[in-house]
Amino acid sequence: MPVVHLNHLWACVTLTCPAHWPVCRLAEERFGVSALVKKMHSDAANFHLNSHLSTLASIHKIYHTLNKLNLTEDIGQDSHPTDSRQHCSPSPCCSMPPRKKRRPTAGDDLSAKKSRPDSMFRKHEASRIKNEDVFSSKRCLEWFYEYAGCDDVVGPEGMEKFCEDIGVEPENVVMLVLAWKLEAQSMGYFTLQEWLKGMGSLQCDSTEKLRNSLEYLRSILNDSTNFKLIYRYAFDFAREKDQRSLDLNTAKCMLGLLLGKSWPLFPVFNQFLEQSKYKVINKDQWCNVLEFSRTINLDLSNYDEDGAWPVLLDEFVEWYKARPSSQH
Repeated sequence: MPVVHLNHLWACVTLTCPAHWPVCRLAEERFGVSALVKKMHSDAANFHLNSHLSTLASIHKIYHTLNKLNLTEDIGQDSHPTDSRQHCSPSPCCSMPPRKKRRPTAGDDLSAKKSRPDSMFRKHEASRIKNEDVFSSKRCLEWFYEYAGCDDVVGPEGMEKFCEDIGVEPENVVMLVLAWKLEAQSMGYFTLQEWLKGMGSLQCDSTEKLRNSLEYLRSILNDSTNFKLIYRYAFDFAREKDQRSLDLNTAKCMLGLLLGKSWPLFPVFNQFLEQSKYKVINKDQWCNVLEFSRTINLDLSNYDEDGAWPVLLDEFVEWYKARPSSQH
């Protein structure tokens, strides 16, 4: 194969396919071959193209070498020069067919285009739910006035509606636990300060949240230390504030609420109170009844009459033992 000078090869490129002209111009500027190429253009009619067909493979190699050197960079179709001569068809090896837009198939997820609005909606909903989960003093205050009306205290009427909304009876022991959590001072009343402080500690600012917390409040009674605290609290909570003792009927109700299900001897002790001379129960007697229920056997066999028990319990043990054996 005869040796062909680079300028001759460049002339072949420009004459063979106008699609290569932008590349040739860039090469002329970078490699200094413009003068000879211009001359070859002027003498284009004197070239016998057939004698150079054997060099096309080399031309193709040069073109790809230029591609690797990024000499064709940023050259688009719009930069092709216009000429009266008919453009030759680009070689299949030097051009790529136009890429057709793929049509969606049956297996494509056509809902993907809608994913962004859906994602935004889900994000908004998650944010809203998260905000609702966070305790709000403002919501808690609005919730309080649903039952307090124009007053700064929830009274008996509001308390009745409140119990109805959360789904418990006013006599339910869980209401006593709730009052203990709120540190309420008077039975049947919740002040604004008690409400905000107690509901804040429970992180409840709505009926639904408190309803979801009822099981937790009930579970507090299963802890012996908390039960003792609630038991002691119940005495001051239920008594009249101008009295130091708890009237007998109220005492029996509160004892039944707290010990009725856990102390098998409570029904018998309740009978004793009904037939006794006592009209009130003081705090010392109240606290010792709990200790008695926890430490004394059901047959009272370990009761020490010389112990530091109040007279009330001495009389109960004496009364119990004096009963006919059929009633034990």
